[in-house]
Amino acid sequence: MFRWALGGASLLGGLVCLEVLAVASGQPFYPRPTEISSRLGDLFVQGRIYSSLWRSLQNLFLGFVMSLVSGIGIGLLCGRYELLERTIRPYVNALLTTPTVVFAPIYFAIFGTSRWSIVGLIIHYSVFYLIINSTTAVRAADRGLIEMAMVFGADERQRMRLILLPSALPLIFASMRVSMARSVKGMINGEVLIAVVGLGAINQDFARVFDLSGVFAVATIVVAVAMLLSFVLATADRRINHWVPNVRKS
Repeated sequence: MFRWALGGASLLGGLVCLEVLAVASGQPFYPRPTEISSRLGDLFVQGRIYSSLWRSLQNLFLGFVMSLVSGIGIGLLCGRYELLERTIRPYVNALLTTPTVVFAPIYFAIFGTSRWSIVGLIIHYSVFYLIINSTTAVRAADRGLIEMAMVFGADERQRMRLILLPSALPLIFASMRVSMARSVKGMINGEVLIAVVGLGAINQDFARVFDLSGVFAVATIVVAVAMLLSFVLATADRRINHWVPNVRKS
């Protein structure tokens, strides 16, 4: 309870500081938090935001789920089979270090302005973190437990299900939270650069007329979505990995 109160007080104090700075600056285009909240309320009252938000959430859900399935699956296999990890490592490192926005025209050329262009960019933003961290998580498993399981006759599937996967879950969940945040970035960038739809379309409309309060209102919605998803993942992390002391206390 104290942590929630402290976080709320910190957020309120930051908003007050921003309001004071905006008033003190005297800049007409510098949006105050009160103006942003008013514009945010207008978006919901007018009903414009609902269909765009729903479309963005659909893109985000598809991209993030596909990233989880492919990233964690490949990472677990790479952590178990070194030959596979060495084979795909150059590609993972190259695609991870290359600026993701560079690939936006490629997805546009393949999928056009369809939803799958945005989904592809979301996957590109997030999947490689999952692969790398899942591989590392499996490699960090207690070798003693694995050897003991082998002595007692556990096959590969049993070792993966009973030892490797449970020990890897805390780090996998941590990488899921990072990848989720990157998925949100990929969603917005895809909607702005490839297909002007969803929240990205509304953001572009406000940016064209230099309506900064509207831009910040859309950004507030994006941040709220990211924080809600982070909270859901953190809650799932605590429930699933309750046996890990650091996770249980977080």
